[in-house]
Amino acid sequence: MSDVFDEIRDRCGEVARRARFVRIDDAGLARFAERLAGEPWPEDDLDPAHHFEGDDETMLAFTFLLDAINFGSGWFPVLAKRDGMSGYRTVATACKERFEREGAPTAARLRSTKTEDMATLLGQDASQPEVAELMALFAQAWRDFGSWLEREHGDRYESAIESAEGSAARLVEALATMPLYRDRARYDELDVPLYKRAQITAADLHRAFPSQAWGRFEDLERLTLFADNLVPHVLRCRGVLDYDDAVLARIDRGELLEVGAPEEVEIRAVAVVAVERMVDALRVLGRPTTAHALDGLLWNAGQAAEIKAHPRHRARCTFY
Repeated sequence: MSDVFDEIRDRCGEVARRARFVRIDDAGLARFAERLAGEPWPEDDLDPAHHFEGDDETMLAFTFLLDAINFGSGWFPVLAKRDGMSGYRTVATACKERFEREGAPTAARLRSTKTEDMATLLGQDASQPEVAELMALFAQAWRDFGSWLEREHGDRYESAIESAEGSAARLVEALATMPLYRDRARYDELDVPLYKRAQITAADLHRAFPSQAWGRFEDLERLTLFADNLVPHVLRCRGVLDYDDAVLARIDRGELLEVGAPEEVEIRAVAVVAVERMVDALRVLGRPTTAHALDGLLWNAGQAAEIKAHPRHRARCTFY
């Protein structure tokens, strides 16, 4: 019986077959897979979200609500960042500190979140129009989540995970009923689901509660790559993905790509396929892994100075 993960893989595979702006370099993929198979994988996790200290109920709310605003990379160049931190790590660290200090907000409080509240929480200046635009979307994301909790779960964070009944696919589909999670792109006549934030929520819950029911998903290994703008960039820097010269020139100039444009969809969808192929290659090489584990490895690799030295694509959306 097919599920949302089958749909993601199928549609991304079709995008990769038709792609005009992004392709997989077969030789480059093989070389990178051999490199990964032959070297130790770092155990350090550079995501502040994975170092939360607090009780289980607060950690559950923190995991849901950070992933609810785990987007905005197209705006990150204009955000005020903490020393040595990226835009995401600045946001994640501020949220972590707030939850560790004050506990979880009630669902009712979420429903009253304003732009200024998010700016204060994240240490941002909402008088700057571009910053205010992102803070407004973050506030909407929390209001939407609070309304979803009220409507579907009696204002209980616990119900949001318990209702998935151990199915990551069910959790992804439930989260995707909220507008800002509806990460589906049009490509020719295809409707292409990617669901980066909904999928990463399941992975983060498992990481937060590895031996508890709140983190137990019978289909966790079915997760795909969490397609954003960093992991495809790492794959390009490592010779796995090859971009059209004109698209690459636009990225290098710092131009924003249009969300849903063919080249933007291809970057994300072809990366999903590339990671699937790398998982297969690593299995053959005796280094079995999963797409979501490989995503974590590549995301952490993307924090390196040599990767950050090259511009990645930017697009302004609520998906990544």
